[in-house]
Amino acid sequence: MTEPVLPRPREAPLFRDAGSQAVRIPPEFELPGEMVRISRDGDRLIIEPVRKKGVLALLESWEPLDEDFPDIEDKPLPPREFL
Repeated sequence: MTEPVLPRPREAPLFRDAGSQAVRIPPEFELPGEMVRISRDGDRLIIEPVRKKGVLALLESWEPLDEDFPDIEDKPLPPREFL
């Protein structure tokens, strides 16, 4: 299997926008989504997309229920005729 071809590094201008420093991200470096997480590693900034959590992550975040549920008789459905 071949490695994906990554875009070569390139320079991009910094500017001010509403008091914050901003950078224009060239199209070949575009990130998915609407939000990013920014962190610093020495003098390097790391910008990564914030991905939406899936259903499994949501379920894992819930606390277990401390409740006893009654047993429910699982009866088969009566036969039906389909037209």
